[in-house]
Amino acid sequence: MKSLLLLFILAGCGVGMNNQVTEADKQLLVDAKDNFEAIGKTAIDVKKEASKIKLGEMLYFEKKLSINDKISCNSCHMLDKFGVDNEPTSPGHDGTRGDRNSPTVYNAALNFAQFWDGRAKDLAAQAVGPILNPIEHGLPNSKAAMKKINSKEYMALFKEAFPGKRKSFTYKNVGKAIAAFEKTLLTPSRFDDFLKGDIAALNRQERDGLKKFVEVGCTSCHTGAGVGGSMYQVLGAVNPYKTEDKGRYNVTKDKDDMHSFKVPSLRNVVHTGPYFHDGSIKTLEEAIKLMAYHQLDVKLNDKDIADIKAFLGSLTGKPGTFYAKK
Repeated sequence: MKSLLLLFILAGCGVGMNNQVTEADKQLLVDAKDNFEAIGKTAIDVKKEASKIKLGEMLYFEKKLSINDKISCNSCHMLDKFGVDNEPTSPGHDGTRGDRNSPTVYNAALNFAQFWDGRAKDLAAQAVGPILNPIEHGLPNSKAAMKKINSKEYMALFKEAFPGKRKSFTYKNVGKAIAAFEKTLLTPSRFDDFLKGDIAALNRQERDGLKKFVEVGCTSCHTGAGVGGSMYQVLGAVNPYKTEDKGRYNVTKDKDDMHSFKVPSLRNVVHTGPYFHDGSIKTLEEAIKLMAYHQLDVKLNDKDIADIKAFLGSLTGKPGTFYAKK
């Protein structure tokens, strides 16, 4: 019995020692602060903009904003599934699939532009795009969209959300309201606690993974509050990556933008697969391996990949920060 008790004590000490904060960990925190920023719980004044947020939430789940009353924003960006549908590409109103993966709506407010190719400058511009997309929601024009939600309830909500406007019930305000709601969808995690000085918020493997993430060069693209979402980058910047998608070139027609995409945020990335612009990569391990090779000319071993994945797990929002429609 005494030997068993001693074993438990030693095991407990081992756990504590394994998570002991070292001078190297303190330097890691300094390096992390040079590359990342902690986030709060929201990107909007929820009290001041309460009416707009309430309207935006309703519109986010509104299936009438589709040609067959079956598709809403939440159909592809499911708020109870980390803001995605975990499909390579998403089916639209008639089952036809688009050619790009639906990115998470969580923390999208941190992105410097929206869509994989950055064709929308902000959340408001992004929100109204899919509604008029023939493959996605399928409505022919903004007039048809507003007709679908023309009711006394919505008219009153628009007036409350956009007071003082001569005409509040507009398609442009649909985008603004949805954007206001989406700005509430930030997901602070243990990594934010780490950035604020709580080094022990990450365990030993997660800290090792963060160290490798920085040293390998992942932070050349994945930086800032979103751990990504702040720049465009050519897919296959060092070693060519085969894709037929021309990326941002389709928007700019600039040859330098060929196969260039917005660098995605890595927050909640453990749960938002499959990966890449076309959803062709099934596992996070494979995505880490391919990114290191094609973007940085680095060949990671299995331990490196496991450690970096462990760090990326620390970017998962804390329990209770995710919105789930009842």
